[in-house]
Amino acid sequence: MSTSHKVIEPSHDLPEFCRGIQYFAESMPDFERYAAQPCLSAKVPGVTAADDETAAYQTLLMADALRYLTLQVTGAKSSGHPGGFASSAEAYAAMVMLGHTNIVTEVGHHAPGFYSAMFLDTSLESMGIDTVQTMRERFRETHGLLGHLSGAIPGLLAPAGPLGQGQHFAMAGALLHPGKLFPVTIGDGGLGEPYIMSAMGHFNTAYPQATNFLPILVWNGYSQEHHSMVSTWDNDRMVAYWKAHGFKHVYLVDAKEFDDRNQPGAYVDSSLFDWKQRVTFAGAVLKASAAAAQHALNGELSVLILKQLKGTGVHATGSKSHNLYAHHTLESDDVKAGLQRRALSTAAWQLVRENFRHAGGGPAAKTVVTEFELAIPELGPLPLTEFEIGKENKIPTTAFGEVVGVVGKRDPRFIVTNADGNEASAMANINKALTIRHPTADELYFQGPNGQVYEPLNEDACAGLAAAVSLFGGRSLWCSYESFVINGLPIWQTVIQAMAELRRKTPSTITLFTAGALEQGRNGWTHQRPEVEAYFAAMMRNGNVFPLFPTDANSIQVAYDWALQTYNKGIVITASKSPLPVRTTLAQSRQAVEDGAISLLDSEGKGKVVFAVTGDLVLLPVFEAAEQLAKQGIGVRIVSVVNPRRLYRPGDIAWNTVSQPDGRFMSDAGFDALFHGDVVLAVSGGPSAMLEPVLLRSRAARRETFCWQRGETTASAGQLFDLNGMNAKTMQQRALALLG
Repeated sequence: MSTSHKVIEPSHDLPEFCRGIQYFAESMPDFERYAAQPCLSAKVPGVTAADDETAAYQTLLMADALRYLTLQVTGAKSSGHPGGFASSAEAYAAMVMLGHTNIVTEVGHHAPGFYSAMFLDTSLESMGIDTVQTMRERFRETHGLLGHLSGAIPGLLAPAGPLGQGQHFAMAGALLHPGKLFPVTIGDGGLGEPYIMSAMGHFNTAYPQATNFLPILVWNGYSQEHHSMVSTWDNDRMVAYWKAHGFKHVYLVDAKEFDDRNQPGAYVDSSLFDWKQRVTFAGAVLKASAAAAQHALNGELSVLILKQLKGTGVHATGSKSHNLYAHHTLESDDVKAGLQRRALSTAAWQLVRENFRHAGGGPAAKTVVTEFELAIPELGPLPLTEFEIGKENKIPTTAFGEVVGVVGKRDPRFIVTNADGNEASAMANINKALTIRHPTADELYFQGPNGQVYEPLNEDACAGLAAAVSLFGGRSLWCSYESFVINGLPIWQTVIQAMAELRRKTPSTITLFTAGALEQGRNGWTHQRPEVEAYFAAMMRNGNVFPLFPTDANSIQVAYDWALQTYNKGIVITASKSPLPVRTTLAQSRQAVEDGAISLLDSEGKGKVVFAVTGDLVLLPVFEAAEQLAKQGIGVRIVSVVNPRRLYRPGDIAWNTVSQPDGRFMSDAGFDALFHGDVVLAVSGGPSAMLEPVLLRSRAARRETFCWQRGETTASAGQLFDLNGMNAKTMQQRALALLG
């Protein structure tokens, strides 16, 4: 609609949901002809005739309603991001008109548009948001509509914060729910994230039948504060780019081809077109959306590209439309004019509301897949192997792999992701049991087209698919070398925070990080980055993150068994791939996971030196130091800290703010029985942060830490211990010095 329509002030007899809308159009062009009845109803969840002019007309009304609310809500707080979503409005509206409402995004800045959609379909009513005024008040406020998307908001499937993540959620949805379409909007600014295309390419190679996700590229020419890096491409190059990444069908709708106002540049504002031309443009988007969706559902990888200027239909265009600042108020000329241009009549608002409310079979909060718990097979008791204490050394990761194989056999949808290869971490038994998913069948490498092991050689893709599958209700396992996991942690952290907010149970996202720094001497510092453990130590305070440090091959089996029985948590298991002594029984291991720690050695003597240890390999110099101290008549206790989260005090952790809370913490009496001594030495093969709860609660006046400092190329783990001041001799000497 152009600026020629008449705008009126709100009346007193408005529909209740419209309270808070500042401007209304007196009438809409051709409304009686194309809007006598909503296209969607309880019997019609999505239009089937995509070339119907009535559907095109109503799609445009829906797009403008989304634009209006996006600007109304952000303008109310002089904060938020209206411009990016505004340029995608026709595509979003088209998906809703077609009944495809399982929509995710990789663009957190599109949040106000997604919230507007959830408001229009009544999903936000379960939050007590039933008028536009209430939505204005609760936007970007505590217990309201946070600035970037969260799956905690009714009807929204997944979070969106950092760029380059949304495709993982769409692919996980496609994998777990064949027959449903999962559109995912991707910004042309975010397209610069290299993982988006590679992740979709590898997924399609591994799961060629799971094409029921539909990328929607919002090609608007601008990023947050400047032109997007693909803004100089012409249409042919963009189409070729997607086809080169395996997309058979590329539907590109370019607003420039519909422009009747002779706008300069490659990117134009479709809201400036004549009204009939706007309807024609919306119809082209609807028709392309229907075709792309059908191909995707029929097994052919497809993409929809909507090319129009960023900020189309709001207060500004280009990157100037991206963000609102303090000077952007509902009374500032630019915002006020933008709202008036997009004003709808009361009748149009009611029609839009009806279409949104019936799309896809009902409000998203009652119909999208993540509003329900996914049915998954019962695993039953797992066959854990009990290795004898003090006998032959056993490889923890190999013992773990045997259990993983059983889980995969009992749950056919379970997936294991690994970039560096399970075999490199002494877990070839996982590949043998579950098969690496690959189009080339080869028994030598345990690979084939129907495997459950996903190996894209990209930590973002590994973490992304595994975490997304867990968030969407399935079981998964992300395996990695500890030194490289940082490349996949942004999405893992995003999912963990989302799990903390969910209104439903979902299996915890579980990881296994192997080949710790102490095992990687000859590879040098590139493979020695245990400081990532400090990341998880900080996340423990979040309330639903549990780093686990199994003591041995028995302990790691128990740790995984425990993790599989939890919900809505992020569980990080860190273990070695080297043969190590077995120090605990299965029963002791269960006690250690539940209580947080277990004593491995306790001898009496002059004074008491307590070693509090996270890790398995690092126990070797600790036991050696303890032996030397015992020979000198010193009392020693070695405590393996398996589940450090349990060792905090309840007030240290936000445990009671999360979904599926775990409020079990070691009592003061239990803590003192394990950790009280004349000297406490906190020892870790990683950073000292993981032992913070021990140092916080210890009553010992004399304390010390032995932890990772830096990496180097060495011939053995022992040399790395020496380099970092963590060998037995240094520990012994420091203990004696502290004892005086």
